[in-house]
Amino acid sequence: MKIKLGLLYGGKSAEHQVSLQTAKAVIKALDLSKYEIHPIYISETGEWKRGTELLGPVEEVEKLKLTDGGDVVSPVSLNQEIFPTGLTNVKEESSIDVIFPLLHGPNGEDGTVQGLLELLNIPYVGNGVLASAAGMDKVVMKNVFAQAGIEQAKYVSYIRKEWEKAPEAAYDKIETELGYPCFVKPANLGSSVGISKCQDRASLAVAFREAFEYDRKVIVEEGIIGREVEIGVLGNDEPICSVVGEIIPKKDFYDYKAKYEDGDTGLVIPAEITEDEHNRIQEVAIKAFKALDCSGLVRADFFLTKDSKVLMNEVNTMPGFTPFSMFPLLWQEAGVSYPKLIETLVELAIERHEEKQKIKYTF
Repeated sequence: MKIKLGLLYGGKSAEHQVSLQTAKAVIKALDLSKYEIHPIYISETGEWKRGTELLGPVEEVEKLKLTDGGDVVSPVSLNQEIFPTGLTNVKEESSIDVIFPLLHGPNGEDGTVQGLLELLNIPYVGNGVLASAAGMDKVVMKNVFAQAGIEQAKYVSYIRKEWEKAPEAAYDKIETELGYPCFVKPANLGSSVGISKCQDRASLAVAFREAFEYDRKVIVEEGIIGREVEIGVLGNDEPICSVVGEIIPKKDFYDYKAKYEDGDTGLVIPAEITEDEHNRIQEVAIKAFKALDCSGLVRADFFLTKDSKVLMNEVNTMPGFTPFSMFPLLWQEAGVSYPKLIETLVELAIERHEEKQKIKYTF
């Protein structure tokens, strides 16, 4: 029997378009002999639409917005055994078996949707509420890593009101504790949206204003001179790692355009590193995965310095699946094809859901 797989994409986030690209790539890779593909689109204003079963790839990203069909639905209708629905365009009357959230950024990757799916008791791919929320907030994530003894770059953080009251004091502290260059980032966003590299106080002030357009909290990190390397982690309680890959930006740093638009970045997979460096990166990646109580998948990002020091940068709890994305490329080099990777993630989602059904909720 085919698995009814709901693909949840779009989202009320600055990373809306990234999510659409990811959904298009996943749909193309799915084995239609194993899965029924049910598209569920969340608009940029937060409206949910469910379309008819997809019978093949979607060639144009804009068609994923279901403007030519589909019903506006309540999110709770995803579990139709509990909440029956009277959809006009959806043939299936039973619940979706597994949801694959292909959402990036706030209102999707941050635990909000994961919490909804937990309440509806629907299996879903990827990390749970805690890991998603902590992994989305770079400040919380780095605080957890520090508690776990994971070495990382120096950082400071500010909320908007703190900065507005004393911007010059903030700049003084950054110059004293971090120095230049440094990176200013929205705390709760990915895909390099709103990130700036700063070389002086003037650019620092501009960077703060830009970052606060996307979040009420920003993080500032010291610039690290080192190679940018990444590794994929896959699993639940016993995670495994892919090969290590290296990002070689042709620009000043790995920004949004290089990631998703022009592919203006060199990727070296596997990275040219020593066996010892690979082993240490793998060890820290799994340590970080467990520190955040992750499940399903993460991409762990590191800096590797000239003296072979491994510094944790961050983990991405929902790495992209676009043609330019590092995560599937890392697993492909490790011998796991793109379709097999998706299949494994669905299996892990079902495994975790079954494990949770063993929990006793009465006393």
